Amino acid sequence: MWEQSENIEWIDPYEGFTFREQTTVVETSEQTRLLEVCGIDPADFGNVADPSFFIGIAIHAGVQSGISSEGNVNMVQSLIQHAPIRLDEEFTITGKVVKIEPVPRGQAETSEILFTGADGRPAITAKRTSLRPDPAKRDARGAGAKPLPVVEDVSRLRKLSDVEMTPDRVTGYRSDGNAIHYDMNAANAGGFRAPIIGGGMGVHYLAAAIWREFSPQSVDLDIYFRRPVFWDDALSVMVDGRGADWTAICLAKDGKVATEARINGIG
Repeated sequence: MWEQSENIEWIDPYEGFTFREQTTVVETSEQTRLLEVCGIDPADFGNVADPSFFIGIAIHAGVQSGISSEGNVNMVQSLIQHAPIRLDEEFTITGKVVKIEPVPRGQAETSEILFTGADGRPAITAKRTSLRPDPAKRDARGAGAKPLPVVEDVSRLRKLSDVEMTPDRVTGYRSDGNAIHYDMNAANAGGFRAPIIGGGMGVHYLAAAIWREFSPQSVDLDIYFRRPVFWDDALSVMVDGRGADWTAICLAKDGKVATEARINGIG
């Protein structure tokens, strides 16, 4: 997982660009290591891959196809697990860039990736919109139209757990790739006071809460990255709903939503 080829020829992404087909696995040892770095019990997911990993794997698929992730910031992520992918099971990655839109800070890029299991079944679909900042527009504000909030009032939610980010935890999770996640100078150059966690890292906490409660075979989430999570932030995992009726889940800091997910379905 996340092995990078040398001598990648970088391109400017464009609508319709097709990623090269790739195969990989989520290794048991790697899932265990990364979840433990996050402070999450790997047993929450049993012998299946945490779908949060497929956010990063999709980004890396773009990198392997020549689309740099350096400086990019996740904004919106759709994550649909049609069926689980088992740990150490080889799967196939296909996808394309479906939209490029100019925004005040640069451009918003939307890609859609399909992960197919070893038996040929569609397993996970990941659709992502990210901001590709233009260094010449560092002082500009705005990254396009903002989707309506999923969580209107954090104080009305039920707290499930607390999470403490630290520089060691964030750099231990991912110390290569996009430098805004581990290098102070790169983060400052991107307009952040300190390194920020990758979107997928934050989603682990949401997915772990769902898996602990439901052990689902399928899940359909619309995930929104509302505020950056810095490597020294204190967070809480909050849920809207009780029993089997969870409708939303979020990471909150200082009483505000940082990352939130609309739960469209759990099966």
